[in-house]
Amino acid sequence: MHTPTRALYAPSTVRRKVLQRALAAGLFVAGLSQVPLHAAGYPDKAVRIVVNFPPGGPLDIIARLVAARLATTLKQPFVVDNVTGASGNIGASQVARAEPDGYTILMSLDTPFTMTPALYPQTSVKADTLKPVAVMGATGSIVAVHPSLGVNTLQELIAKGRNETLTFSTAGNGSPGHFAALMLAEASGMKVNPIHYRGNAPAVLALLSGEVQAGVLGSGGVLPHVKAGTIKALAAAGGSRSSLLPDVPTAAELGVPGLDLEFLFVAMVPAKTPEPVVEALHAAIVEAAAQPDFQERMRAIDVVPSKLGGAELEGRLSSSRARYAEIVRKAGLKGE
Repeated sequence: MHTPTRALYAPSTVRRKVLQRALAAGLFVAGLSQVPLHAAGYPDKAVRIVVNFPPGGPLDIIARLVAARLATTLKQPFVVDNVTGASGNIGASQVARAEPDGYTILMSLDTPFTMTPALYPQTSVKADTLKPVAVMGATGSIVAVHPSLGVNTLQELIAKGRNETLTFSTAGNGSPGHFAALMLAEASGMKVNPIHYRGNAPAVLALLSGEVQAGVLGSGGVLPHVKAGTIKALAAAGGSRSSLLPDVPTAAELGVPGLDLEFLFVAMVPAKTPEPVVEALHAAIVEAAAQPDFQERMRAIDVVPSKLGGAELEGRLSSSRARYAEIVRKAGLKGE
């Protein structure tokens, strides 16, 4: 008579252990499921996009186009906020200090993370405080001269520069045009004298007026003058020809592979942002850049869309930093 009772209650300890294990397993599975569920729910509120250069430029145009597309794709507002100053470092620093939750994104040129650290290693934003998400586009520079210089090709410019020192317009000490002039000198044996101005527009105007003889300047600033015939374009200083000047070959095509100066428009987030959020943003930005209207607008400002992201993008930024640091070392440059 007591056997059924023993059969009913004797296994109670075993059942308790089974229940405990099941509960533990359930909690473990629930814990695992929280990560993809959280990533799948991103974003669930407005996202702030910090643009660290002034409104109206190519970066600002790109950021606002991408923001509009992200809002459509991810179903939340993406609000652009221009935070400028210190060659992009102020806005970049703000994002580096933000919560790493995907709700603060930096959209920037790559120069604060590649060129600027070469000249200002102590004050620049540290590479490990931000995580690259995606490249929204890339653009190059144009090797251009004033018509009075009397050269018609890059090789003629190099030959002239080997015999006499030529003045090159730049947007300031440590600016892309400054680095480009030094890179051209190193790659070709030319002698250059960089003349610094306060920004790309004054640098282009100096070349336009004949105050300087040459320059390697952002394509957006020189293109109107090239088309007007008041500045002569000799080569594209990037990985590909300008879509707006398809007949102008790259420096590499002309035998000067050392002059490859391509700027990236990058999206970045605080370094500890969860990888599922980074992946979601990367996919959405790549999708935005693939839209025909986006690509048409980019072509109008001489920007080529790019799918670069992840480890490949981190490697690209790292190699660029090393490259510019070596230029600074060889030229003995110092931040002003």
